[in-house]
Amino acid sequence: MNRIALAATLLLAIPAVPVLAQSAAPPGSGDQFKDTATLKAPPGVRVAVIEFEDLECPACAHAFPIVQQAIAHYNIPYIRHDFPLRQHIWSFDAAVIARYMQDKIDPKAAEAYRGAVFANQNSIASKEDLQSFTRHYFQAHGHEMPFVIDPTGQFTREVVADRTLGERIGLSHTPSIFVVTQKHWTQVTDVSLLYQTIDTALAEAPA
Repeated sequence: MNRIALAATLLLAIPAVPVLAQSAAPPGSGDQFKDTATLKAPPGVRVAVIEFEDLECPACAHAFPIVQQAIAHYNIPYIRHDFPLRQHIWSFDAAVIARYMQDKIDPKAAEAYRGAVFANQNSIASKEDLQSFTRHYFQAHGHEMPFVIDPTGQFTREVVADRTLGERIGLSHTPSIFVVTQKHWTQVTDVSLLYQTIDTALAEAPA
């Protein structure tokens, strides 16, 4: 093996060095990450909020209305990724159902379903409970629940792709919320500081 090939092999063998959050709210509270290349605003956007959430996570339920109100208040893009934690029983299935509603019914209906799931977490203890809750939710809102939610596997693949992205970044918990610009990102570990963080990002990002 020549020296160039050997050097390349050794480089690939070196594990990624953990990267601390560029900044965090509150300061010093950020996690360590493996790959943060995707933590930036979409092209042409000054500030956006990126969130990785789990529908079975109580902290996500607490953050949900605050995040939704913030993005409406500032009229900034919101990029959600489903990150169902592997130890949770039914959150993956709930994310697939929400994806079905977003694609087949209406994005607003999907958002309302997510909110309803968060509000009723304490009454959903199993996949069977989730199916029962979802069936009643569909009926109450004038929708027909299909016998098979995801016959082609499309929505399952979308949720898996989101979770894979989160794992590549190195996420370990939910919610993982980031306020991002083109050049900077801040991890918001205390959702009560979300408005303040957005204000700071808007002040620093060029118009």
